[in-house]
Parts: sequence; C-alpha cells; structure tokens
Amino acid sequence: MRPGTRAADAILRLLSRDWAGLAIALLPAAAGARCATKRCVTKRCVAKGTGRRILGGVLWAGALALGLGSLRHLVYVARIRVRYPPPGRMVDVGGYRMHVLAEGDAGPRPTVVWMPGGHAGGYAMYGLHALAREQMRSVLVDRPGSGWSDPGPFPRTTAAEAVELLTALERAGEEGPYVLVGHSFGGLLMANAARRRPDLVAGLVLLDPTPPDAVAFGPALPGLRRAPRDQTVLALRHLFGLHPLVGKEETHGSDDPARVLAMIELRTKANCAAASILRELSPDGITRDGWQTAVHDGELGSLPLLLVAPRDLTGGGEIFDGVDDPEESARVRHFFLTVRERFLAASDRGRRIYTPEGTGHDFPDRVPEFVVRVVGSLLDQCGPGEPKAF
Repeated sequence: MRPGTRAADAILRLLSRDWAGLAIALLPAAAGARCATKRCVTKRCVAKGTGRRILGGVLWAGALALGLGSLRHLVYVARIRVRYPPPGRMVDVGGYRMHVLAEGDAGPRPTVVWMPGGHAGGYAMYGLHALAREQMRSVLVDRPGSGWSDPGPFPRTTAAEAVELLTALERAGEEGPYVLVGHSFGGLLMANAARRRPDLVAGLVLLDPTPPDAVAFGPALPGLRRAPRDQTVLALRHLFGLHPLVGKEETHGSDDPARVLAMIELRTKANCAAASILRELSPDGITRDGWQTAVHDGELGSLPLLLVAPRDLTGGGEIFDGVDDPEESARVRHFFLTVRERFLAASDRGRRIYTPEGTGHDFPDRVPEFVVRVVGSLLDQCGPGEPKAF
C-alpha cells in the first residue's frame, strides 16, 4: 500500500469517529493560546505581540465555531440513536459489529440476502425486503460503516466486505445456502462473496451490477472520480454539524425507510467508509485491488446466476455529456451495453433478464414487485440443498 493511501485511510479512520470534531477543534484553540500568551519585552516584540494576539483571537473564534458545530453533531447523533435503534441484530464479526435484519420464513427454500448499490446501508432495499419477507426469508445487512453497523477497519475493500458479509450472516444464525441479490456496486460485492464461498451460495441475482471493466477500460466518469473526495467533504460537513436534516426528524414521513437511513447515515462513519471503498472504482483502484475485486470468466462454475438489467441505457445520459463525436458516442454506448454482460461468463448457468420497458439503473426502486418475482423464480429452482437445474 502506498504511503499516500495509508495516510488517507488514517484520516478517514479518525473522521469516522463522531467525537473527532472536538479533537480537531483543540488544535486551533491550542495554537491561539500560544499566540496570546507569548510574552514580549522589546518594543518590536510588543508590536509583533499585538498581531499575535489578534491571530490568537481569530484562532480561538475558529476553535469555538468548530467545537460548537461538533457538539451539535454529537447531540444529533445521540438523539437519532435513541429515536431509531437498530431494527435487527448487532453481531460481532471480529472486534466490531454489523447490523443484520432478518424476517420471514425460508421454508424449504434458500434465504435471500439483499445488498444495495453505492455503499448504502441495507435499509436502502427495505421496500424489496418488505415485499419479499411475505414469501421468503429475507435479510438486509449493513456493510461496516453503513446503516447501523460499526465503522470497521480501514481501508474498506470489496474483498474484505465479502468476507465480513458471510461472517455476519453465519454469526447472526442465518443458515445457508443463500441466494445473494446485489444492485450496482452491491452486485459486485455479492459476486465476490459467491466466488469466495460457493458452498454457502445457492444462487446469485445481479441487478445491473457494476462491471470492473467499465472502470478499467471505459471512458472517464467524473462522478466516480470525484466520489471519494465528495464523501470526505460530506464527512467533514457532518462532523461539524452542517447536516440539513437536523431538527426535521419529526416532520411528516420521517419514518420512511429512505429518510430513516439518510438520518442514520449522517454519522461520519458512513461517508468515511464510502470514501475508502469507492477508491476501487478508479483506474488506479482497479489496478491495485482488481485481482481480489473482480469475478472472472468461469469462476462461479455452475452456480445459477441471473443478470437483470435494462435493455438500453435509460437514465444514463450523463455518461455521454462529454462525447460530441457521433461515432465515439456510439462506441461508448456499445461499450456500456456489452461490458455488464461479461458477468454471464462467470457461470455456465447464467441467464439474462431484461427489466420492464422504460426503466433505468434505478429499477429496483421503481419496479420492486418485478424484482421480487425474479428472485422468487430463482428460489423455485433451488431446494434446501443443492440448486436444481434451470
């Protein structure tokens, strides 16, 4: 690991602690105190001392502002912790805890485990979970740092989180084999988990998963390139009390799962964990971590795999904003339409399913009934032990 990466992870590790703002506020306070108390005996020194006292006052004012902002954040965290306790179980995975919410009856079929995109907590897929738990055993898991889970060690990587996910399921008492369902970046995580422990997996459903080849060989995507920096900036804003939802928890609809998760994830650990792991989604990150992150052709053997994605690039217009040449634009479209199909080559029992017409990358939120039906169709092919043939 490069020194710069180690330093970045050390900073994120500090910022992931909600009390870090108070510690940071002590730095300008100490510097201000030193400026204000240094004694002078000569006229020249006295003149300089006046400037130092002014600087000391400015530093003290800055320290006070940072300290008050940090206290505001800590009060918010305490209030939200009381208002929204973990709805599931907190399980130890080796010195830190992960949150697991499991509901429904598995019956003779495998348990379904959902993983959202980005680095969001499992509660982001609560709508799917609420539908699925009526028909199957359904489980939501918060990656370390997300949702109600503890931050976990840094750096965050997909490979490490695949192991943590399976450990959390086993320690929560959930019995495999599982059907793993992941959307976007969560799809890459679930494929990684299936590769590592095929004995615990009965099937895999990838909902428009993030293909590593798109990062390694595709055109530059500014949003992905800025993501780690943007998440770090958000962590700093939240650390010093600059979160827009404070004071609005009691408003109408505050128990909506998406809003609950948004409030829970204003704790800095969520942004810091995301900033760390999203470094994988860059050419440098794929070069560094790709061997452990990617799932290659044939690595899943005969595992039943469903690749569920739109037929076209609906909703992905920002990809083409910087492409003026028509021929190059066509090449970019072809690349993104075909690169995700590579996931099918990971298993010799892969199947392609198209989402309803007009849906884009966010189809799990728009057509949850469709997604649950697709997952149910895979469960129908699997018994309590070895999966059956399609």
